[in-house]
Amino acid sequence: MASQEGAIMSAETVRPARQRGFLGVVERVGNLLPDPTIIFLYLIIALMIVSAIGAGLGWSASLPYSGKEAPAGAELAGGVLTYRAANLFSAENIARLFTEMPRTYASFTPLGIILTIMMGAAVAERSGLFFALIRGSLRNTPRRYMTPIIAVVGMVSHHAADAAYVVLIPMAAILFASVGRHPLAGIAAALAAVSGGYAGNIMPGQLDVLLFGFTQEAARIVEPGWTMNPLGNWYFILGIVVFFTPIIWFITDKVVEPRLGTWNEEVDEELRADLEKGELGGAERRGLRHAGIAALLVTALFAALCLWPGYTPFIDQDAEGPIRLQPLYASMIAALFLLFLLTGVVFGRAVGTVKNSNDVIAMMREGVKTIAPYLVFVFFAAHFVAMFNWSGIGPILAIGGAEKLQGMNLPPALLLVCVLLLSSLMDLFIGSSTAKWSVLSSVVVPMFMLLGISPEMTTAAYRMGDSYTNIMTPLMSYFPLVLVFCQRWDKSMGVGSLLALMLPYALCFMATGIMMVVAWVVFDLPLGPHAQVFYQVAAHAVQ
Repeated sequence: MASQEGAIMSAETVRPARQRGFLGVVERVGNLLPDPTIIFLYLIIALMIVSAIGAGLGWSASLPYSGKEAPAGAELAGGVLTYRAANLFSAENIARLFTEMPRTYASFTPLGIILTIMMGAAVAERSGLFFALIRGSLRNTPRRYMTPIIAVVGMVSHHAADAAYVVLIPMAAILFASVGRHPLAGIAAALAAVSGGYAGNIMPGQLDVLLFGFTQEAARIVEPGWTMNPLGNWYFILGIVVFFTPIIWFITDKVVEPRLGTWNEEVDEELRADLEKGELGGAERRGLRHAGIAALLVTALFAALCLWPGYTPFIDQDAEGPIRLQPLYASMIAALFLLFLLTGVVFGRAVGTVKNSNDVIAMMREGVKTIAPYLVFVFFAAHFVAMFNWSGIGPILAIGGAEKLQGMNLPPALLLVCVLLLSSLMDLFIGSSTAKWSVLSSVVVPMFMLLGISPEMTTAAYRMGDSYTNIMTPLMSYFPLVLVFCQRWDKSMGVGSLLALMLPYALCFMATGIMMVVAWVVFDLPLGPHAQVFYQVAAHAVQ
């Protein structure tokens, strides 16, 4: 779009006025927080100090264990498993920290996951496939159904990482303006879907495997052999799309747009240029057809590797029950990589953005460059998680917390709502979803496993709380950019105006999210294929 580059550059210079009251407190506290990477460095230092105190005071926790071998860092005697706090300043742990530093970093599960997927997603993004999909799905949309279609596209566009903020949100304003509707209502609907509905999607994607990577590390505190199922929240995130879409539709059309009043319907030359650029060209249409065929071929390949008589690499023939599909679930990361890569290549060939193999490699390299800040963050996060496990504090907190919660006899639904609310509170100050979960998961996942709640359900509750708060805080990283988009249509728009515009969505999302979590627990609904709400400890794990 013609105005996007300028808008992005302008967003960097926007300095919203200082807010008063609660919003002012949120803004000031958030501004005092350092970068998430530095936060993890502070956490490591604090963890080392706490571990020394805990080891000196003899912190420990025990519980019955039916396995024959104790998990790493635990002692097994007489059918009782005991965890003791270990001093991270000890000679053994200091040597371990420095001698195993490269391995600690390289073996961190989320690192390999995100690198693998990002190489494929980078090709799909830089070839123009993601942008064409967003634009093509919104062009020629009937006026009456514009809002729900924008809502669904916004939640599905999470597969395109942050592209939706740059493409979908300003395009929604243009589309609303082109049919005489208020463009700020289009921005509100798109922002509600892209940011407030961050947890929702029709299909699992890179966010699922990234978050479940942290979940897996935490779950192995209780069950060392626990392996993530990348589809473990599929039905839940699909439910978010189903429930959030009519909410966005109703609030936009019946609450937000009437409050905004009548738009003056001025169409300047810049708007006309943007509308023309929104049309898909013949090469792009052809590229989308080719990409669709490539997607079907990838799907057919994985289906064949599950169903071909006598040759089923993705089925564990020696296992029984749902565990037979574990190789298929584990292959979903590779499947997403191939899907993004092949569809991006064939689309790029059709539109001319991919001329040879060198172009594909260059796109992969650029994609890895964009996550360089994440690679730095992961170095510290990986060591925090590893040292947290070495200290033994994680299992001690999980076992002690589980015992106290069992004594309180709180229903599982209420426990999960507490996780949801804690996630949403942290989201007001720390924007990174992975940064928050890498800390929280180490405690809440094993604790809730001991209470009989599955890692998948705990992850789902966290994701819901991490979602709707995005549109309630000016600390969201794309907030200044969205404000610039708004000011194109209304120069008087400020931080408070945008927050007030989005507050009805956030409150309804919060209420709906809490009800969804409670309903999933009460009715014991499946979270995804072979992913349930409740957890039964395996014979070789803590019981």
